[in-house]
Amino acid sequence: MRVLLFGSSGLLGKALMREWGEDAVTGLGSRDADIRDAERIRKVTHETRPDWIVLSAAYTDVDGCESNAELAFAVNRDGAVNVAAAAKEVGSRLLFLSSDYVFDGKKTTPYETNDPRNPQSVYGRTKAEAETQLLALLPDCCIVRTSWLFGAGGKCFPDTILELAASRPALDVVNDQRGSPTYAIDLARAIVSLCRKNAQGIVHATNAGDCTWFEFAQEIVQSAGLATNVRPTSSERMARPAPRPAYSVLSPSALNAMGISTPSWPDALRRYLEQRRS
Repeated sequence: MRVLLFGSSGLLGKALMREWGEDAVTGLGSRDADIRDAERIRKVTHETRPDWIVLSAAYTDVDGCESNAELAFAVNRDGAVNVAAAAKEVGSRLLFLSSDYVFDGKKTTPYETNDPRNPQSVYGRTKAEAETQLLALLPDCCIVRTSWLFGAGGKCFPDTILELAASRPALDVVNDQRGSPTYAIDLARAIVSLCRKNAQGIVHATNAGDCTWFEFAQEIVQSAGLATNVRPTSSERMARPAPRPAYSVLSPSALNAMGISTPSWPDALRRYLEQRRS
């Protein structure tokens, strides 16, 4: 199987390049191919003629998107359409990475793949609009929504918590946002499996289980053997430019129906900490 990966220099892209064995994978970072450049994307797609294109390239700075909406839509929506159009020309399958931010966070039970989109942030809107346009252009594409991504080789929540805990006696972390932490390696393995199974439609892929950011931070500090006191606080007290979903747990039903399951997030955190130490 020939695979073309856009976003190979990102947190998930690096994990995909490490985990994707057996197949011929061409990985391109933003310096190699800016997805806003339709002609460049068309050229590399025609040159490689992949069986699958995986699009993990994105503008993922959620707060940055609020103040740079034009850039956010140019990358996350219009760039995705450029890739989909190129995929359609050469007959490639497309897997697109989306987000829990397409939902409003008002549910109290896990979001199913067919729940209505109602994004509350610019970032969420860019992903939601990309989803609808890709499904119209390539009805057999696969859209993988994920959440709370962490891993080695890039900025992520556990890394930030460990850095802060090393120099502070106490940390205040929000306790009113609930989701599922997702280890880049486990997500990468799920994506490889989905491509090999010729998946289509919308799939949710996160590590199993859920927690609040406060609970996640507590587990990080305790697992790392640090004595820092982690204290719960509210989103209101830790206000950010972009609104966050209060609840964004994603149901694994569609993923499980394809015979794919993921480890629990505490297990994933343990392996991340081992990887970080090594």
